[in-house]
Amino acid sequence: MESKQKNIKKIGVYTSGGDAPGMNAAIRAVVRTALYYGLEAVGIMHGYEGMINGEMIPMDSRSVGGIIQKGGTILKTARSETFKTVEGRKMAYEQLVKHNIDALVAIGGDGTFTGASALLNEFDIPIVGIPGTIDNDLIGTDLTIGFDTAINTAIDAIDKIRDTAESHDRIFIIEVMGRDSGLIALKSGIASGAEAILIPELKTDTEDLFKKLSDVRPDKLSKIIIVAEGDEIGGHEIATHMKKRFPHFDIRLSVLGHIQRGGKPSCQDRVMASRMGVAAIEALLNGRKNVMIGIVNNNVHYTPFYNSIKHLSEADPVFIRMSNILSI
Repeated sequence: MESKQKNIKKIGVYTSGGDAPGMNAAIRAVVRTALYYGLEAVGIMHGYEGMINGEMIPMDSRSVGGIIQKGGTILKTARSETFKTVEGRKMAYEQLVKHNIDALVAIGGDGTFTGASALLNEFDIPIVGIPGTIDNDLIGTDLTIGFDTAINTAIDAIDKIRDTAESHDRIFIIEVMGRDSGLIALKSGIASGAEAILIPELKTDTEDLFKKLSDVRPDKLSKIIIVAEGDEIGGHEIATHMKKRFPHFDIRLSVLGHIQRGGKPSCQDRVMASRMGVAAIEALLNGRKNVMIGIVNNNVHYTPFYNSIKHLSEADPVFIRMSNILSI
């Protein structure tokens, strides 16, 4: 590939916001692709906070050896209130200049790209983003890094809880991650045969839920209800209401929590993260900036940050309809 950005010699890579399985695979791909094209690679520790503090470490091929199978991020991640200010971003840019960093690869979600866009607009440093978030809530890619692993982790836990539910004739309300997006709940709920799925994109009608639980297979005493943490009522409230409405049922609440973020990334997340890492470096060398790398219909896709950071606000009606049909 012929480089169109002759002035790029050193690239910094960082992870920001919530960690996601597959981030290490993306870091590995970014570093090794940079080296392949004769560039220097620098890892920026602790996201934007580390950028402000000058936590830069040179990286070579060995630096990223043996990490593709590891969850989390070797570069660590942190949220930074200071970076949200103009003064904070100026401090970060001064550190980039001090360390001769010519371009950046940002791995994270909408908060990461919001910060990257502000830094680029104020100081015109080329930045390309890689979507790393288990919520899969960014526009411009079919899947984000970490989503496939997260839903498989959730499914594994739900399957195990169902074993207990059926053994004791219990109703389990299982809360999964998804503050703004119900995709983890929707996909894992369908895959695990949940009797009901509650997500933030749809208004929760408790009366409809209770009627469904009473009318659909009333002889089946063990049921699974999946609730996204961002649902307007939430798992705790649903459990409280259900215990009052159905005192004869044995109702339990299980919150999966951060277990969904950890663990070894799936094959799909590893391969996708690797592909995005290669594409990010090649995008920078071809003069692209202020864009997020995505995979759409198996093709590399470039979405401007100002579009990618907008949350998907509507659940796919196909999956909603499917969950309603299959839960009878």
